[in-house]
Amino acid sequence: MANEKIILGIDPGTTIMGFGLIKVVGKKMEFLQLNELQLKKYDDHYLKLKLIFERTVELIDTHHPDEIAIEAPFFGKNVQSMLKLGRAQGVAMAAGLSREVPITEYAPKKIKMAITGNGNASKEQVAKMLQSMLGLKELPKNLDSMDGLAAAVCHFYNAGRVQVGKSYSGWASFVKQNEGRVKK
Repeated sequence: MANEKIILGIDPGTTIMGFGLIKVVGKKMEFLQLNELQLKKYDDHYLKLKLIFERTVELIDTHHPDEIAIEAPFFGKNVQSMLKLGRAQGVAMAAGLSREVPITEYAPKKIKMAITGNGNASKEQVAKMLQSMLGLKELPKNLDSMDGLAAAVCHFYNAGRVQVGKSYSGWASFVKQNEGRVKK
């Protein structure tokens, strides 16, 4: 049987968390699923974080991904938004780490570059390229799920390359790679 693995891609967010799953068989990828977790209706930021954690664990327990690719928050003009995105990303990462699934983090420009060849591509351009690559019949209304799928596809394209991003295989690995963050 060919070498198979499942990659879960996550676009963390506190309004919408997008995710996509692909299956890799040998050197070919197959589309499995994409969806989003809607968080707009919740006012409590901590409840949103709890829901992100629970949904990520549920995805892991249901689909048994071998690896997780996650989009890193980018620095915009609003520091509060960046902080909230960082928390959402951290909670999704913690869910993966709690199930001992290796995680690799990708900058948005790196994901766009892997999919379209242009690090400044629009969300729409990335979505259209993924639609073409994976033979998707239609695009979802919100493109956040496509962003999650893009992270998974980016990870597929970067497989086997040396140091594609920050990668963690468990809590010990995370702590070792982030020793400067640990308070002594």
